[in-house]
Amino acid sequence: MENDGTHGAWGTRGAQPPDARAGGSVPRPAGPPPAYPPRVPPPAHTPPPGTASPTADWFNAPRPEAGPGVWRYGFVPRAAERPPRPSLVGPAATLVLWLLLWLLLSARAVPYVFKPIEIITGPEWWTLGGLRDDAPGLVVDSTTLYYEVLVLILGFYAARVGGWAHVLRYFAGERYERLRLTLSVAAAVVLLWLAWTPKVPLLLVLMGSAQDWLLSGDRLKATVAAYTCYALTTAIVVWPIARAAHWGDALRDLRAGRAPGRPPVADGTAPAPADGPLRSQWPELRAAGAADAAEALTAAVHAGRLNDVDCVRVGHAWTGARGRPDRLASFTETVLRQGADAFLHPSGLRDVPRRTATHDPLTGQVRIGECADDPRNPYPRRGSGMALEPASLGTSLLVVGPPGSGKTERVVRPVVEALALRALTGQAAVLAVGAAGGGLGPDDAYDVVIRIGDPASLHDFDLYGGTTDPDEAATALAEGLAGDIPTLETRRAATALGQLLGPFRTVHGRFPSVPELRELLEGSAAALGALREALAAGGHQAMLRELEARARQAGGGADPAAVLADRIATLDRPAFAGFFATGEDARPFSLRSLGRHPLRVRVDLPERAHAEASRILARLVLAQFNAVTAARTDRALFVCLVLDDATHAVTAETVRGIRRLRSVNAGAVLALRTLDDVPEGLHTALLGAFGCTMAFPGLTTWDGKRFAEAWGKEWVEVREVAQHGVFADQPLTRALHSLRKMATGKAVTTDAVTVRQVERERWSASALAYELPHGHAVLSLTTVAGEHMPPLLVRLAG
Repeated sequence: MENDGTHGAWGTRGAQPPDARAGGSVPRPAGPPPAYPPRVPPPAHTPPPGTASPTADWFNAPRPEAGPGVWRYGFVPRAAERPPRPSLVGPAATLVLWLLLWLLLSARAVPYVFKPIEIITGPEWWTLGGLRDDAPGLVVDSTTLYYEVLVLILGFYAARVGGWAHVLRYFAGERYERLRLTLSVAAAVVLLWLAWTPKVPLLLVLMGSAQDWLLSGDRLKATVAAYTCYALTTAIVVWPIARAAHWGDALRDLRAGRAPGRPPVADGTAPAPADGPLRSQWPELRAAGAADAAEALTAAVHAGRLNDVDCVRVGHAWTGARGRPDRLASFTETVLRQGADAFLHPSGLRDVPRRTATHDPLTGQVRIGECADDPRNPYPRRGSGMALEPASLGTSLLVVGPPGSGKTERVVRPVVEALALRALTGQAAVLAVGAAGGGLGPDDAYDVVIRIGDPASLHDFDLYGGTTDPDEAATALAEGLAGDIPTLETRRAATALGQLLGPFRTVHGRFPSVPELRELLEGSAAALGALREALAAGGHQAMLRELEARARQAGGGADPAAVLADRIATLDRPAFAGFFATGEDARPFSLRSLGRHPLRVRVDLPERAHAEASRILARLVLAQFNAVTAARTDRALFVCLVLDDATHAVTAETVRGIRRLRSVNAGAVLALRTLDDVPEGLHTALLGAFGCTMAFPGLTTWDGKRFAEAWGKEWVEVREVAQHGVFADQPLTRALHSLRKMATGKAVTTDAVTVRQVERERWSASALAYELPHGHAVLSLTTVAGEHMPPLLVRLAG
């Protein structure tokens, strides 16, 4: 039975899987599986509106179509251009008018304004000039409060007419909501303090109105009256301010863990649902006649039994079933029988152990930050979320930055998490390669963990990529062993290896182990003689000619065997004893299973103790990945390789392979400390092969120059101002110019403004090297469909 190269992948030397299976087609997770609650049969009715769970809110949230890299969850498009600068004449005029009216009111120069309060308090306390000197305190306080409220109303009306809020919104920008909240809270505190003093006698007026209860002698009445006056004072002052400043929205934002005014994200309060049928009602299933399955799934979503990964996984299963009418009944039966556990990933997991980034499994996006409010970013993109998704990862991503710049924590690991979630939904497979303890996630987040050089590792690595073709195995192995040697042609190295691998497999039915291959490359007489005799005895004349050709070329000046033997010796160390086995009992993990199953695989390289061996293995993994993805026939799964440190792993052949990945639904994410880790002759080809590139702070100007060339130029409008001296012909004008020069110390000039279009680099080498702030990066994206996002300055999350 075909096992897709995963048979026996649990043991490095023939061990059985932990669940005692005889070797399944898909490995189980590297860590212990979590315990799940018992299944609850779904109710047969749809929950009423208003009982939606957080999953339903997330599922129903709008995700409008947007350009490459835009975080689509709850995205609200911004205006194409910054609004024009508001005029300050209107606000200044209304402010002056308000102050003038305030002055006139304080001088009682406006007739009939105080007539209402005179009627309320009684005409007997008023004279022609105002209040009488013997007016009671309540009348005086009421008049003062009336005057202050009148001034406040006029000020509010002046602000509305003059557009003060519009001016504040323009100059505050993204900080408007926070500034409005801060100013309103400060105003409420100040006004509340004034209301408790005679300066704003609101409390005194209320207590004067309740004087009968306060002075009744009954302690209960006096207490109730006093606290009622305090409460009314607080409510009268605070409630209008809170309503005008939208304190309710700010409190909801703070409860959701967001700054006031910031857009909602996937782990916070969901935005309003999109118009049309709700996704949580599964309208596609209802339209296709699977109403029972739709009712069951709707009830499970609203009851909280389905998480975001479950919804996407079931939706993906429905996408595969609706194209085949014979599978619709099976789909409905599976959903009704298994509920939330329907179509589970073979590992049995429904989520990753811990999310360190914000993900949207429905679109496959992972939010890595937001576009900075920088003049070099287009205005519509400033402040919008920045995300990576399979559509852009399909063109491959190159991340360059010095150590400590945040490549792994802020980009590589979030991408691995997003691909792992995608794998749990059955839509992707991920291969993460990095140094041991490199921060690519815990073991239980992966189905297979290969710790090369660790005796406790449950999995081994197949040096030959699971192939049975000697030439294909030799090509990938030659790329790993000698791909970084510029003086050695990889084709000749592959030929030399093929002349040994073919005869050995013909005789033994397997490829040689590392010690055996080393003996053959070193030209061991005993090993070659035994192989020659076995070929002759078996009548394998073609393979015997291959071996004889290898013997004739051995020892020549152009023979690559000596270099290959020296490189393979780095893998023939005691630390790797038992690894890379090829015998009957050995069942190493093969990368070919990535093209057939949604696996999550991590390879830990012994970078600290065996740096050279790690580089060889990294090149070998990259070469095998290119070969496996190009050879697969079923390309439904998106397969991605994430190489945390690609130092000395990039060769001319791997660059050509990476360029072909986008056509086979695959991609690669490579992280480099500097472009100098790649041969200089490959710099241009490398940046051209990757559709997405990312530059972190700390680059050298040489690296910045390469990025600036790759990102190209754009037309910008330049405004030049030239000052020309003014020469007067008239004596009076000359005298005035002389006086002006004596007063200012400058000659009289006139400005000549020239506006023209010039072509400039989007980001210069100096700007990339010296102007990138910490925690930021410049990112350029291209999708598989050809959509392009110019390089933008991104403020990274985390």
